[in-house]
Amino acid sequence: MNFVQPGSFLTLHYRLAGLDGADIINTFFDKPATLSLGTGELAPAMEARLLGLSEGTRASFELAAGEAFGERNPELLQRVKRGLLDELGDPDETYRIGDVVQFPTPDGQGAYAGVVKEVGDESVLFDFNHPLAGQPVTFEVQLIGVL
Repeated sequence: MNFVQPGSFLTLHYRLAGLDGADIINTFFDKPATLSLGTGELAPAMEARLLGLSEGTRASFELAAGEAFGERNPELLQRVKRGLLDELGDPDETYRIGDVVQFPTPDGQGAYAGVVKEVGDESVLFDFNHPLAGQPVTFEVQLIGVL
């Protein structure tokens, strides 16, 4: 029997639920996920819960507020001037509260997302925290295969 260890390649079903119990992600009714531990595909706290589990295990874990996706950081609320938004994207773009906007990383090789929190004439307030930062979550998993 195979046990999960650092660097394991996994095939699994998993479910992530918020405080209200509603599914955020659920693969149990679709094809299973495949991932490698230690590559950042799962939050470190979730990976830690998997270590030592055997193939075939089904388990559920409660992760405390901030444990899975960090605490909310007020410094990640940033105002971006409309001129910069026009320069980086479409100058005719209309921003609405709740929109998710992609920004290029400084090296241009990746992107990160911010959620629109407030729209003004001169700037837009974005929240760059992970949407689940500071929230407790339930992590349910069924390990199908461990390599």
